[in-house]
Amino acid sequence: MNPPPPRDDTRTLTTVAHTAFFLLLGASVARFLLRHPGEPRTPWVLALSITLALLYVLGPALGATGTTPASSGTPAGSGTPTTTPAPTSTGTPTTTPTPRRLLWLTLVVTTWLILVLLAPSFAWCAVPLFFTALRTLPPRPAVVLVALLTAFVVTAQLQLSASFDPNLLLAPPAVAALATAVFVHMERQAQAQRTLIDDLIRTRRELAATERREGTLAERQRLSMEIHDTLAQNLSSQQMLLQAAARTWDADPATARAHVRTATGIAAHGLAEARRLVHDLAPSELAGGAGLPEALRALDAGPGIAVRFHLEGTPAPLPDRVQSALLRIAQGALANVREHSGARTAALTLSFLGDQVVLDIADDGHGFTAPRTDAAERVHGRGHGLPAMRARVRQLGGDLTIESTPGEGTVLSAAIPLEPAP
Repeated sequence: MNPPPPRDDTRTLTTVAHTAFFLLLGASVARFLLRHPGEPRTPWVLALSITLALLYVLGPALGATGTTPASSGTPAGSGTPTTTPAPTSTGTPTTTPTPRRLLWLTLVVTTWLILVLLAPSFAWCAVPLFFTALRTLPPRPAVVLVALLTAFVVTAQLQLSASFDPNLLLAPPAVAALATAVFVHMERQAQAQRTLIDDLIRTRRELAATERREGTLAERQRLSMEIHDTLAQNLSSQQMLLQAAARTWDADPATARAHVRTATGIAAHGLAEARRLVHDLAPSELAGGAGLPEALRALDAGPGIAVRFHLEGTPAPLPDRVQSALLRIAQGALANVREHSGARTAALTLSFLGDQVVLDIADDGHGFTAPRTDAAERVHGRGHGLPAMRARVRQLGGDLTIESTPGEGTVLSAAIPLEPAP
């Protein structure tokens, strides 16, 4: 995963450190020239000052940035080596300096030390160098180097003082400690932020992948239920009608032709359902503004089974999802009646009870021992029917119950809650 872009406060700190370095270096050169005009060491001081400035500016060109991309925290060409921190067991970011980085830092520090030996006033440039050392080295070596630079600063300041001054002994270590603590704290905060961003990105990607998987599974389940309740049932009806026509073709050609015509009509209906399924439209029985009661009243369980429809209560507008689900449940239940029950009659009852709508499908078939689980329903139903009905009802927050006793028929009831009218 790509590291996050550099933060504005990191860029600001880098800019402030660079500006402070050149201001302090220029002030040190001006102070030396004003207080020591015409001294023999002046050319050396000027030459070393220019060399130090060039080294500081040309750090990236000399390989100070190594192979680390500039986006890791410091803009390219800024003069300060860039590093990509990695968390340690203590939570402190670490760096991996290359030999070229170490060489660059050695040249900068060595040039500064020589300058301080020639002109102790250049010790003021140490504070920006603290920042450079902390940006270049791992925490422990950086702290050691900062401590050595601080000791050198204290020595140089004491040489400049005509008498012993406790401030010169205590102030530089305090400033160095404060600068180091602030920098390490900021790096830890930056690393924690990078880790948090990485975790958030990873979590977002995992959540998106999970949502895609769940959406795929839900769509597969929806399609499987639609195919079972439409195409599979139509094909089953056609098979039964064509088998009946084949058995009666010679003895009763008129009846056989009637079966074929009925099978042809079912095939046309199945083709319309397939096209609507591809376009994710409502059931064809509900197309054209037809309501659920009319669609249920038009259902047929096949030859030899009389289907009656009853409407109870005052019909209320139903959401399209509820109408589609109840119609599919009724179609699936009648398919089971036709294929498994041996019934002669089936009754559909649609009841509007105010806060819920209930669809009951009852038959006078031979009944069965009602299953308790989806797996048992699949075993009994030899397919997807009852689990698909239960899944449809659950998606709408309802309940599906089955009451059946061997020899006494079956009653299937689907109850779906309705939202109160505004």
